[in-house]
Amino acid sequence: MRIDVHTHAFHPKVAEKVVAQLQEHYGVVPSGTAMLDHLLSRIQAAGLDKAVVLNAATAPAQVIPANNWLIHLKQNYPPLIPFGTLHPGFDRIEAELDRLERSGIQGLKFHPEFQDFRMDDPAFIDLLAATRNRFIVLFHVGDALPPDENPSCPFKMRRIVDRFPDMTVIAAHLGGYQHWKWSAEALAGSSAYLDTSSSLAFVDDETLHAIVDKHPRERLLFGSDYPLFDPVEEVVRLQERLHLTDEEFDDLLGNASRLFGEDA
Repeated sequence: MRIDVHTHAFHPKVAEKVVAQLQEHYGVVPSGTAMLDHLLSRIQAAGLDKAVVLNAATAPAQVIPANNWLIHLKQNYPPLIPFGTLHPGFDRIEAELDRLERSGIQGLKFHPEFQDFRMDDPAFIDLLAATRNRFIVLFHVGDALPPDENPSCPFKMRRIVDRFPDMTVIAAHLGGYQHWKWSAEALAGSSAYLDTSSSLAFVDDETLHAIVDKHPRERLLFGSDYPLFDPVEEVVRLQERLHLTDEEFDDLLGNASRLFGEDA
């Protein structure tokens, strides 16, 4: 089974607004609408079977509505694997974790930059401890600021990996958007999974191979970051940038299936 582990789709009432915000923040003209029908059509066109759908509550009050939407996707769209969202300022973390687990949600997504907390914030560390390793946890890592100033970075991510060795961690954007040289130092070769979202269009060859040649191949995951990028184009870019044979390419695309198992 081929899975895109990093996509976004939003309720029709907010999808257009969110896409505009993504374009403003990243300076990338999105390739998609972030609407469900378009995501599903692009996944199918890319020869993929399923897609992980990610949202991040930017305020505590958004946690319940966002998770209601994600649970709706889980119940009604078999090709989608929605991850839940939480926020360090949310005051019913245990109850919401239980609700997500009962609903069959396998993972959680955190985006420190958009959610306005630091990855090394004690309240966030406490939140991660509360998950008790019941979920796969995907983290946005990196941005324009250098590591010591940015809310997330490969070094903070590595400290989380080491602090929670039994947690299944996915570090997005090859371990750090615009932080790839530090990802090669701090995360390549670690136990974290690295997804390829919003990386292959930007990272230079030397840095790319400094990461992927050091990292266990079975812990590399394909992610398109739809709607910013099109899964159809990103699967081609993945094979070309990593110089993969067809057999190696199929094996890498199968890593997510082995991670998610039969419950995906």
